[in-house]
Amino acid sequence: MSSIAATEEKTAPASKVVQPAWVRVMHWTNAVAIILMIMSGLQIYNASPLFTKLTFSHSITLGGWLGGALLWHFAAMWLLMINGLAYLVTGFATGRFRKKLFPISARGIISDAVAAMTFKLSHDDLSKYNQVQKLLYTGIIAVGVVIVLSGLSIWKPVQFQYLTALFGGYDIARYVHFFCMASIVAFMAIHVLLAVLVPKSLRAMIIGR
Repeated sequence: MSSIAATEEKTAPASKVVQPAWVRVMHWTNAVAIILMIMSGLQIYNASPLFTKLTFSHSITLGGWLGGALLWHFAAMWLLMINGLAYLVTGFATGRFRKKLFPISARGIISDAVAAMTFKLSHDDLSKYNQVQKLLYTGIIAVGVVIVLSGLSIWKPVQFQYLTALFGGYDIARYVHFFCMASIVAFMAIHVLLAVLVPKSLRAMIIGR
C-alpha cells in the first residue's frame, strides 16, 4: 500500500504556479514602498493641508515632522520608482500584461461586477483575472504613473517646469497627487478585502502556488 501511495504521489500533477517569483518580489516591494510613501505623504500634507478641515492623525503618519517625513518620502520614492519601472518593463517584456490585463470590454466589466456583487463570481482559476480585476489593475498602473509624474512636478517645479505646466501648475499638481494617493488607498482597501474573501489568492502571492 505504501508503494502504491508513493507512486501516486510521484505521478500526481504539481500545483500550478500562479504568481512567478519576480511578480511576488516586486509586488511586496511595491507594497512596502507605497505604504511608506502614503504615511510620510500624510505627514507632509499636514504641514500644508489642501483642505482646511482635513488633517490626519499622527498615528498613521511617518516622519514625526516635515523634514523627517520628506526624508522618508524621498527614500521610498526611489524604491517605488526603480521597482515600479522594473515591474513595468518585465511585465511588458514577458507578455504578462498582454495576457493578464487584456482584452477589457464594457460588457464584461458590467457582467463580472454584477456577479461579484451577488457573490456569484468564480475564483477557481487564480491564473486568470476577471474583467473587474483587469480594469482595477490597469487603472492602478495608470494612477501609479500619474502620481509619480505629479510628484516630480511638485518636488522640482522649476527643473520640471514643462511637466508642472502640463498639470496646470504647482497647486493643481498637488491636488492631482493627493487624489491619486486617495485612489491608491481605495485600491489597497479593495485589494485587502478580496484577499480576505479569497485567501488562496494571498497564499499564491506568498508562495506562488
